Amino acid sequence: MSNNPDIESSEVRSGVVVNRDAPAIKIAEIIIEAPVETVWGVLSDLDGWPSWNKGVSKIHVSGPVRAGTSFEWVAGGAKIKSRLEEVTAPKKIAWSGKMFGIRAIHVWELAGQAYGTKVHTEESFEGPVARLFRGFARRTLARALDQSTKALKAEAESRKIK
Repeated sequence: MSNNPDIESSEVRSGVVVNRDAPAIKIAEIIIEAPVETVWGVLSDLDGWPSWNKGVSKIHVSGPVRAGTSFEWVAGGAKIKSRLEEVTAPKKIAWSGKMFGIRAIHVWELAGQAYGTKVHTEESFEGPVARLFRGFARRTLARALDQSTKALKAEAESRKIK
């Protein structure tokens, strides 16, 4: 159980998870009216992120989309060094990342539903910068997850067969 009051979900998750006691954590969910395979195709195409997610301006992936693959990217103007920690197609993708005094863990989970796909994402920031600037880190996460879930929805729904 977490001591963090910003956590809204009590679901028990397996595999890679965010740090529930990090100074900054955000959880977001969205329903996408597209099959889970379509949503997975958009999300797991890391090289394609800049084409649909305005928060990502550059990315370089050093291998296939599988656990252990590293990638460097620029998001929100910050250069981030990341590593895929878990890849379970088409259900879950998780990575860790480091940028100037912050360690992040980001988890995306997809669940196919009769009406499309339920997307659940969580991210945590820890480290000295996240502790010192807790409010800023929390606002940054909230904006980033809101923007990225909406962008994922728009892109996946534009790709579904009509």
